[in-house]
Amino acid sequence: MKDLLKLENQICFPLYAFSRELTNLYRPFLEEMDLTYPQYLVMLILWVEKQQTVNQLGEKLYLDSGTLTPLLKRMELKGMLMRKRSQTDERMVIISLTDAGEKMKEKASCIPGKLVETLGLSIDELIQLKKIVNKAMKR
Repeated sequence: MKDLLKLENQICFPLYAFSRELTNLYRPFLEEMDLTYPQYLVMLILWVEKQQTVNQLGEKLYLDSGTLTPLLKRMELKGMLMRKRSQTDERMVIISLTDAGEKMKEKASCIPGKLVETLGLSIDELIQLKKIVNKAMKR
């Protein structure tokens, strides 16, 4: 390929721009729930797993504890989750949903469908895109 340093020839740029656009598409739905996109990702994990350590959340979300801890503190102040030190290892902080956090799951259940409608891509296209991105992430 000629002109490797041209922006339009970079794979990183359309992925970056799409990621930003996708996050922006979530914003109106998440604002109704008083969630930021990273907070929504935490909730997605906790709605399934019920309880996670900060380190487990960090691994799943590709976030370090310096980024995750303030985010979790804000969510705790909003009453969505609880942070508690492990009784067996005080270095570990266990995160679990409150009843209010658990109740948010029902309201959030419509978000994926709304996003699919907004994107204008078929389910097959989205599945293919997800497979390709997941494959690249596993390097």
